[in-house]
Order: sequence, then structure tokens, then C-alpha cells
Amino acid sequence: MLELLIAKLKESSFSVIPIIILVFLLHITIASMPFWSLALFLVSALFMIFGITLFNLGVDVSLIPIGEQIGSSLVKSRNLLLIIVSTFMIGIFISVAEPDLIVLAEQINGVPDSMIILVVSLGVGLALVGAFLRILFQFSLSYLLITCYLLAFILSKFTSIDFLSIAWESGGVTTGPIMVPFVMALGLGLASVRGDKTTEEDSFGLISLCLIGPILTVLILGMFYSPAGGSALVIPKIQSMSDIASLYGANFPAYFKQITIALFPMIFIFTMFQLFKLHLKTKALLKIGAGTMYTYVGLVLFLTSANVGFMPAGYQLGSILMENHSPWVLILVGMVIGYFVVAAEPAVFVLKRQVEDITAGAISAKTMGIGLSIGVAVSVGLAMLRVVTGLSILYFVIPGYVIALILTFMVPPLFTSIAFDSGAVASGPLAATFMLPFAIGASETIGGNLYTDAFGIVALVAMTPVITLQLFGLIYAMQSKMEERNVIPALEDTIIDLDVSSSNQNTIPDEKDLENPMGYPSIQPPIKEEKEGFE
Repeated sequence: MLELLIAKLKESSFSVIPIIILVFLLHITIASMPFWSLALFLVSALFMIFGITLFNLGVDVSLIPIGEQIGSSLVKSRNLLLIIVSTFMIGIFISVAEPDLIVLAEQINGVPDSMIILVVSLGVGLALVGAFLRILFQFSLSYLLITCYLLAFILSKFTSIDFLSIAWESGGVTTGPIMVPFVMALGLGLASVRGDKTTEEDSFGLISLCLIGPILTVLILGMFYSPAGGSALVIPKIQSMSDIASLYGANFPAYFKQITIALFPMIFIFTMFQLFKLHLKTKALLKIGAGTMYTYVGLVLFLTSANVGFMPAGYQLGSILMENHSPWVLILVGMVIGYFVVAAEPAVFVLKRQVEDITAGAISAKTMGIGLSIGVAVSVGLAMLRVVTGLSILYFVIPGYVIALILTFMVPPLFTSIAFDSGAVASGPLAATFMLPFAIGASETIGGNLYTDAFGIVALVAMTPVITLQLFGLIYAMQSKMEERNVIPALEDTIIDLDVSSSNQNTIPDEKDLENPMGYPSIQPPIKEEKEGFE
């Protein structure tokens, strides 16, 4: 366990340290932050490293085993009604207290927080039911996604303009650090029971549907509500180290309570399955219990540091860059931030490991990480372009998802599932607590409309990795076809050579030829006397 903990610490450190270096370089060059604001960011980065470490350790020994056990148990029950009701309730329970969703709801004025959370949770519940039924009845993920996104494009024409970006944002923030590992494990447990050749493909794709589900329900909500006023984001005034300590002291209890509420539904569901279905042994339960505590403490540290330290830093950097430099500098810096920030998303670690395991190394964690970083860098650049120009989010999401959906017919199904999942996973807590405030700070500085210009960055972060990884899949498919074309002529040449060799034999065969009439010395049977001698 100690070796695993050290490995996780090393992994999380390498993910967060580039962000620290980047913010520090911006501070000493083109975006000088107040000293104590920088100190708050550095303290928060340290807490974040420890938080990601414990979270990743807890996911391996707790959340993933729980999800797999529940998923496989549901399928083994062979009760369709039980599967539908259970997956719907699981979808609501795991999203109603998702920390990222709460962060988004708190930043919107004019709409009750509880209304946004409830509508998003209903969307996740319905999406999870659809995802499980797709696996059970072998529906095509491509056609299901095409239907959902076409419906979203249509609904976008009828919803409030100020609510449009928020609706497309809602799916990305829902697929956070609690939902992703749990739902992916549910899918793996459900698909593994069948044990056929499509198990790998079916274990992915659930997250992508849990992304589009809330978008559809919130687009409908936008027909009846419209946000009002400015941002609800509050930047703390820090003057000393004691202020930092007081700020953390005031926020830690709140996040302990929030994560308790967020994890309780999963623990309750697992307890019910354990009592009536699973009956795991005490040793396995103790291991899951310890892993749950690691997850709990890790999430508290991560989310407290992200909200207390990273959110103000993102806002201040965006504001300073927009006030003192060209908009092109804002776009370029945003792309660099996006490239490094996605590497620190907790759920990204889970996805990369599972993809590498499922594909037996065909898609390495390193390659996938680079693909995600490039995609998110492009996303943030486009989001900053929206802040500067005020372009509608539909000018980006419609062409982007049309391209992504067309590519689904050109790449292997496994790549499609992984690609759409990766977009949902990339738009995690740091997108909501660092990059969204970065866009809000820049938009407020130039007097823009926050709800049409700044909101939407998480939606774009969820879109471009889909295209990036599908391009990986397209290259992989093309290489596979080229290899097949090279192998077939080689086999044909080999057969021709063998035929020619056979035709060149003497017309009057000798004794050896009669023993091996095809002329293949490699398969010539041994002489009986020699065989007996060897024995």
C-alpha cells in the first residue's frame, strides 16, 4: 500500500506542478498577481496534490470495485424493471450532490440552485437508463448520440439566449470526480457479465450519454427561466498567512459536509446491494471501507483547494490579462493553461488507466493524455475567442459535434466510445473552478455578457477532445488497413513460390518424394527406424 501511495503522489505531483510553474511565470512576466493571492494559490496547489493522491488511491480500492459489483449484480438479476429503476435512481443520487454541479449552480443568479441541480440530476438518471439499455440490447452508440445531439441542436433554437451556454455547460460539470469512476465501473460490471467480443466497447460510452442527458433537460428548463445580474463569484481579500488559514478553516467544514452528502447515496446503494445481493466477505468490505475514506479525504482536500485557491487565481489572471494586454495574448495564454490544467483532473487519471487496460496498451495513457491536452488547449482558445468577440456557442458546438458524429462512421466503435467519454471527463472540477473563472474575469473586465460570452467554456472543453481522439482512431484504422494490404500480397507471393517449387519437382518421383509428395521438407515425417532410435 505504501508503494502504491508513493506512486500516486508522484503521479499527482507531475500533474499539478506544471500549473504552478505556469501561474508563477505569468506572475513574474505579464500578469502580476497580488502577493498574498499568489501565496493562497501555492498553498492550495499543495493541498491539491495530496487531495488527488488520496482520491486516486481511493478510487482503485473503493469506487471502481463498488461500481463493478453493482453493475454485474444488476445484470445477473435478469429483472429489466429492477435494472431500469435502479439505474435511474443511481443516476439521480450520484449527480444531485456532484460538487462541480453545485459550483456551477452557485455562479448563476436569477435561477434557484435547487432547480438547476434537480433538472440536471433528472437528465443524468434518464441518460444512465438509456446507456444501460443500450448495452443490454446492443443499440449502436453512434446512432444514439446522433439522435440526442440533433435534438439538442433543435432545442437550442427555442431556449433563452442567456441560458443557452449554461445548458451546454451543465453536461460537462456533471461528469465530475465522483460520477466518472463510479459510472465507468458500473458499465464495466454490466458489460463483463455477457463476456462476448463487444464487452470492451460497451464498457465505455456511459459517460458520454450522461453528458448529453443534462444538456437536453436544461435546454428545456431554459424555455421557462433566464439568468439575471452578474456573476456570483466572490474573490476573498487576503492580507496575511493567518487570513489564508482562516479561509481554509471556514471552508473545510462546509466541504466535509458536502462530500459526505455526495458520497452517502453511493454508500447507501452499495449497502443495500451488499445486504440483499452481493454478500461480500469481511476482508473485501474492510478494503472498500478504507478506500472510501481515502476518496472522502482526497475529495475534500481537492475541492477545497480548487474553490478557495484556484477559482480566485483564475479570475484574477483573466482580468489582469484582459486589462493590460491584447486579446490575442488572452487567447494564447488560455490555450497554454488548458493544455496543462486537464492533466490534473482527477477523473482523467481514472479514464487513462482504464483505457490502457481495456485496449491492452494499444492506446497508452501517455498518448491519450497528450491527445486530451491538445484538445482542451484548442477548447480554451475558442472559449477566449468567444469572450473577445461575443460569438454564440452554437457557432462552435454544432460544427464540432457534426464533425465528431461523422467520424463515428469512420473509426472503430471502441474509439467512438472512448472519445465521447474523454470529452466528458476532461471537463472536470478544474474546468469549473479555474478556467470558467478565468473566462468570467476576462469578460467582466471588458463589460461583456457573462452568460452568453464566458459561460460555455466547459462545453467546449468537453467537445474538442472527442474530435482529437477520434482522429487518433482514424489514424489507427488507416494503419490497420495498410498492414492488412501488405500482409495479403505477401501471403499470395508465398503461395505462388510454393506452387512453383512443387511444379519443378522431377516427373518420376524418387522414394523421398513419395514420402513427401508436396515437397515440403519442413513437414517431412521422420523415418520409423530413426524415430525408434530417438525414443
